[in-house]
Amino acid sequence: MSEATKNVKEPVRKTKVESFDISRSDETLHLATDLAKFIKDNKLSTTVQGKEFVNVEGWQYAGSRLGIVPIVDHVINVSTEQEIKYQAKVTLFDMKSGHTVGAGFAICSNKEQGKKFYQEFAIMSMAQTRAIGKAYRNILAWIIRAAGYEPTPAEEMEYGGNTPAVQPAMQVTPAVTLAPVAAEAPAAMKAVPAEPAAAEAPVTTYATASQKEEIIRLLNHPVITRPEKTKMLLNINRLDEERATQAIAKLKKAIDDRENGQAAAA
Repeated sequence: MSEATKNVKEPVRKTKVESFDISRSDETLHLATDLAKFIKDNKLSTTVQGKEFVNVEGWQYAGSRLGIVPIVDHVINVSTEQEIKYQAKVTLFDMKSGHTVGAGFAICSNKEQGKKFYQEFAIMSMAQTRAIGKAYRNILAWIIRAAGYEPTPAEEMEYGGNTPAVQPAMQVTPAVTLAPVAAEAPAAMKAVPAEPAAAEAPVTTYATASQKEEIIRLLNHPVITRPEKTKMLLNINRLDEERATQAIAKLKKAIDDRENGQAAAA
């Protein structure tokens, strides 16, 4: 009888690994092992001065295995005439408890090393990315450490990886002293700020925090399948206000249709 009980428990544990409980140390240690393999297999870390730092995608994976998803509360433009600068705030939402379990703030500026030629939308995007990593770092740093990596998101690190991209552009300057190149250099230099994409990208109005919370609330309904929930959560921070409104309407309709179908079947 005891042998039969053992056989029943094994598959239960395997299905449980799909979603870990942060309050149980035995489960989170299993998560650390799984996380280390996932980061290595998908190359989701950056080497800085001989140490491995996990990219934000790795932090998001750890959070998703615990049922914790990021919500971008706001992105504020704090730029000046001399500097492009954005500040972002992200909160972490626990889908099991339905409560906020953490938060993170971050900024990004084109005054940083390697970001001098970043367009405005890229600075804004990096502020959000850093805030997501920071929020997860505040509650999951020890799990990342247990997986064998440094407990700081890679996006927070200043490293030389960006510098070579800037260096070639700077080295073109001495060529201006030569008569044949002098006529070409100004045209090439003027072409950089003239790109229209920089003006268009900031126009996008992303989904509000209340819209995201409503989407997550609807996703928690029992009739919504796990694949549907996963697909929506992976894209929730990319939704603009219009698409978020459409997603809420579709979820409500799907819930109504499925509930009515179950009632009719009963």
